[in-house]
Amino acid sequence: MSRKPRKLEAGYCYHITIRCNNREFRLTKLECRQVLIYAIKKAIDKYNFRMYGLCLMSNHIH
Repeated sequence: MSRKPRKLEAGYCYHITIRCNNREFRLTKLECRQVLIYAIKKAIDKYNFRMYGLCLMSNHIH
């Protein structure tokens, strides 16, 4: 079940954590990490936001 969208305001910093389904270790392969980084870069281009840091773990990201 999804939650209601949060109202995010411009000019603030947000800490975001995303976890793989069922806490599975889906980000262990380099190819998977590269796809994720590519998708993040595309989102930055599309939505024009700044990313100050990124931490890729084997089953979640910060």
